[in-house]
Amino acid sequence: MELKRVVVTGLGAITPLGNNVSDFWNALLNGVSGAGPITHFDVSAFKTRFACEVKDFDPAQYFDRKEVRKVDRYAQLAFAAAREAIEHSGLDLEHENKDEIGVIFAAGIGGISTFEQEVGYYYANKELGPKFNPFFIPKMISDIAAGQISIAYGFRGPNFSTASACASSTNALIDAFNYIRLGQATAIVAGGAEAAITPSGVGGFNALTALSTRNEEPEKASRPFSKSRDGFVMGEGAACLILEELEHAIARGANIICEVAGGGLSADAYHLTATHPEGLGAKLVMSRALKDAGMKADEIDYINVHGTSTPVGDISEARAIKDVFGEHAYKLNISSTKSMTGHLLGAAGAAEAIAAVLSVVNSIVPPTINHEEGDDDENIDYKLNFTFNKAQKREVRAALSNTFGFGGHNASLIVKKFEK
Repeated sequence: MELKRVVVTGLGAITPLGNNVSDFWNALLNGVSGAGPITHFDVSAFKTRFACEVKDFDPAQYFDRKEVRKVDRYAQLAFAAAREAIEHSGLDLEHENKDEIGVIFAAGIGGISTFEQEVGYYYANKELGPKFNPFFIPKMISDIAAGQISIAYGFRGPNFSTASACASSTNALIDAFNYIRLGQATAIVAGGAEAAITPSGVGGFNALTALSTRNEEPEKASRPFSKSRDGFVMGEGAACLILEELEHAIARGANIICEVAGGGLSADAYHLTATHPEGLGAKLVMSRALKDAGMKADEIDYINVHGTSTPVGDISEARAIKDVFGEHAYKLNISSTKSMTGHLLGAAGAAEAIAAVLSVVNSIVPPTINHEEGDDDENIDYKLNFTFNKAQKREVRAALSNTFGFGGHNASLIVKKFEK
């Protein structure tokens, strides 16, 4: 069968850099860090006491007072990002066939704050018996954001959540892309959300020694590809893209932002938390994305890398890029927007896909901030253009976005300029 073409017609974001796409993008271009002291809970006893929190978010703008108590923070952020994307898309919700519109919204963890509160209360008050909030389960489960969005808008198409750790929302976008090009939906609200800046979230990642402990300079802690990197910075947020079948978008006169060209999936099959040191899974997933898109390596101009600022992960990804792109690797722009947003976990892929989309649209690449000194030359080839510290203007015909998750899950998405 002939596959349908898929385009992007709407964007939405709630991030540590701003609570809409415009603020998010402008902060990225200006190299703004979203990191600061954690305010969600008392961190005085924790090794890491900072993160990239979403700021000034008011759920009352999206839910009434009673409903707010039924929705975990991660799903609140998801709903807010989805609303912006849906409004941006210009979908005529009164006349669209909602049977053909789906919602695929990811979370790596889901309602961890709700889980902590409910289980914590139970163990602190065991003498009272098993007393739990009747909304405990629907608040906590990782698919509920997709359910909330579909219920609110009446979307009856494919509806589910993807969970592949930090690759989750890229998986969601790839699934949405595939359902639409196979004719299973005309449009899908796709993205991811996470709100894991909680005692167990921070404490758990601290126990893994995965987080930076640069408490004195939180805004400089996320420093991908720099020698002094010491771990990632936790973030929270949500991001959403409206993916739509091309002919449907044209028929309704939609503003087409860019085209989704292809996606790739792979597994490292190596380690629970570490990437393969030679980047085998990373090489495979980028190669598969190129193959799926029917594109050659030299047609990619920008890679938004996974680039978490961990000692091993940054090295393996840089090696994988050189192996896949060969001499063209030196003509690419590469950047890690996690240097500014922190790691949004299950929302990372969607937020970084928006950055890739906007780099294509605006012909400018956001920077990798906080670079001060290089690693050993045999580890990272600094002839590659990591777009250090300052955004760079250039034509971006197509951009690739990488996400890699605990468990060895890898997902890569390619977006490109739309041409009829």
